[in-house]
Amino acid sequence: MSTVKIWEIRAISRFVEVGLPSSKTDARELLKFVLRLDDTALFLSSDREVPEAQAAQLSALIDARAARIPLQHLLGEVEWGGVRLKADGRALIPRPETEWLLHLALETLRGTANPRVLDVGTGTGALALGIKVARPDAAVTASDISADALALAQENAALNELNVQFVQADLLHGLSGPYDLIVSNPPYLPDADQHSADPEVRHDPHLALYAGADGLSVARPLLAQARAALVAGGVLLLELDPRNAPTLAAEARSLGAVTEVLPDLAGRERFVQASWPPDVLTT
Repeated sequence: MSTVKIWEIRAISRFVEVGLPSSKTDARELLKFVLRLDDTALFLSSDREVPEAQAAQLSALIDARAARIPLQHLLGEVEWGGVRLKADGRALIPRPETEWLLHLALETLRGTANPRVLDVGTGTGALALGIKVARPDAAVTASDISADALALAQENAALNELNVQFVQADLLHGLSGPYDLIVSNPPYLPDADQHSADPEVRHDPHLALYAGADGLSVARPLLAQARAALVAGGVLLLELDPRNAPTLAAEARSLGAVTEVLPDLAGRERFVQASWPPDVLTT
């Protein structure tokens, strides 16, 4: 048998060998998962011997991660935005930058009592559940075109004991609202990006990532439909690729929306916020 420290060194070496940028973190996360330890306990257990059954599990997980299976899929879940989310191949793994979209959504809802919120393309349910846990008074609806993604989102709602309505829909078809906020992290990558995608990204559903030649084939019709589904002064809030967010913002302005492009934490133009004044909504 080998000790925890030896397994950590072995995992890090394997991950460095295949070019994983997060080799040390991933090694420790797998050790914590298999040995059921937190950070402190892992540090204090470096000389502990790993039993055969757990060693076999560790070996298999290290091989899988070295093959670029996403860490979240191996662990089975991820902590995100104040909720626990099951993560598997049915939906896009929620990205850290999308937590800022959650922050912007909650800021938008500040001062609105009992808001009505729609999360379009909910995937794992991350945004819808993050909003619901922070704003229990909100009536939150989550939609997705994928039945598999909706099933995963419903499992995550049950896991977190949160009451969210789930609807299978293509964008806003069949959803009349009106809503105070429509929020979405739609597929936004240009199709050409799939040829240079990281190996882990290939385990996410293609449908959740790519959106035509300019990455706007989903966001563009969503923008067009949102105006009729918002209350007067309601907000559409989107996460997009920094390469195409300014383009969609310009298109929103041409449709009469008051529009702002907002940066992510790295200063990239990632989020588009659009709303239609009451006089525009009635024309």
